[in-house]
Amino acid sequence: MTSLRPVRSSLRPYSVHPVQQYLVDAAEKWPLKIAVIDGQRRFTFGDLNAHSDRLAAALADTGVKKGDRIGLLAPNCAEFEIAFFGVLKTGATVTTINSGYREREIAHQLNNSRASILIVHDSLVEMADAAKPLLNDVPELIVIRSDGADPESFWGRIAAAPAEAPYVEIDPINDLAVLPYSSGTTGLSKGVMLTHYNLTSNVEQFLKRPGEFAEPRPDDVVLVHLPLFHIYGMNVLMNPCIAIGNAQVMMGRFDMDEFLGLLDEHRVSVLYTAPPVLVGLSQYPGVKDHDLSALRCMMIGAAPLSAELQNRVKEVIGVPAIQGYGMTETSPVTNLDLVDPERGRPGSVGPATADTEQKIVDLDAGTKELAVGEEGELLMRGPQVMKGYFDDPEATAETLTEDGWLHTGDIARMDENGFVWIVDRKKELIKYSGFQVPPAELEGLLLEHDGVADCAVIAKPDPRSGEIPKAFVVRTAGSSVEGPELMQFVADQVATFKQVREVEFIDAIPKNPSGKILRRVLVEGERAKAGPG
Repeated sequence: MTSLRPVRSSLRPYSVHPVQQYLVDAAEKWPLKIAVIDGQRRFTFGDLNAHSDRLAAALADTGVKKGDRIGLLAPNCAEFEIAFFGVLKTGATVTTINSGYREREIAHQLNNSRASILIVHDSLVEMADAAKPLLNDVPELIVIRSDGADPESFWGRIAAAPAEAPYVEIDPINDLAVLPYSSGTTGLSKGVMLTHYNLTSNVEQFLKRPGEFAEPRPDDVVLVHLPLFHIYGMNVLMNPCIAIGNAQVMMGRFDMDEFLGLLDEHRVSVLYTAPPVLVGLSQYPGVKDHDLSALRCMMIGAAPLSAELQNRVKEVIGVPAIQGYGMTETSPVTNLDLVDPERGRPGSVGPATADTEQKIVDLDAGTKELAVGEEGELLMRGPQVMKGYFDDPEATAETLTEDGWLHTGDIARMDENGFVWIVDRKKELIKYSGFQVPPAELEGLLLEHDGVADCAVIAKPDPRSGEIPKAFVVRTAGSSVEGPELMQFVADQVATFKQVREVEFIDAIPKNPSGKILRRVLVEGERAKAGPG
């Protein structure tokens, strides 16, 4: 059986407190220590706490109360973190929105979460406005501008608010802290209900790895180039950094030269990133022009990474790179590899974090536990596993068993020591640079085009992005539509990471007798064309 003795020792009992307590405690311990470097701006822990207190007071004054949902649409910036903690201090729930979303995607999340307020960065107001005609109820907008000249803006409200946040009683075990959206194992995005305890227990699991070289340290400097709206940026970077007093260096749109310059200038010591960045680092000649000697470790998540690339980057940069694994539904971390070469396994996502149970089950019924080395679906159970999907009991029941096991939808194998290798995906989601792309959503859009009679979208392996969405299209009679036109048609309506990257025209889409797309047939055909390896 694959339920093995855990590699990591238990951390129980876990602290039980609201997520915002991290910031309150940090401000008391290190009031003048730099917490966020955002371009030329510097914010101490005391600054973040005071600004978020005032924002909470301002929100409460407008009627925000415990249990409300507040949307947050912003790129990486100090205001994102101030807004995040300000909302939590009112007892409300933050629903973080992908800053690359188009209007229909923004509208879906706002409608589904029933957010009463949207805190939006000035650079994204135009897209938020474009979503308004698609909304059931238009939330109040609070715009993040560079100054507080407008009294209704983000900084204007903070300037006019009382200095003290409202007192709200929080039940960390049951009360929701965040509602990020994930496509789960199928379909359109769903709100993932993560409690305060889900997040804080996972922060402890991530931070407390005694004796491990990659264990975060209080003096670390962390580059935040991964988006804070994503659970990886939120609960692997932001919350742990605040919990132990790390300085965060903000980075917006990715640029390799800027990225390397920030690593060099700020003496970044731990890099959390994704495989596409590692591919770039392994190939970019400018790496040698920067002093990266402060780096002691790189942690890679959000998409699978080959052992070959993992070792190649280690040679180029000169520091170890380890893989981790998780999902939005698990807050996110469930697995982390070990750095020391005697125990680490390149290509593996490592053993489970403390107090996280894992097992491999059969792909058909999902109930039979498999032997060591056999491939099946990976199931997880632990304190970081979500409460369920928001207003979607059916999807929750499909993903969570009655006794708390989460179906990851990933096909994996486990060795006798509990190390896990992710080998494929049972679910149909495409993983583009760590972001989830549901094929059904793209198929629905393609079918809106007059030139498309039928279609199917699959994941095509890609060395840079992990996977790309590839569409197989059946043209309507008499149509001469070409691939670039269809790709642009989709691109005009979705976030960049969801764009179709390749189109192939075929005579018919393979389906079973009930009409369900046989995506596996297309995937296997694509693999056959690619050849061995």
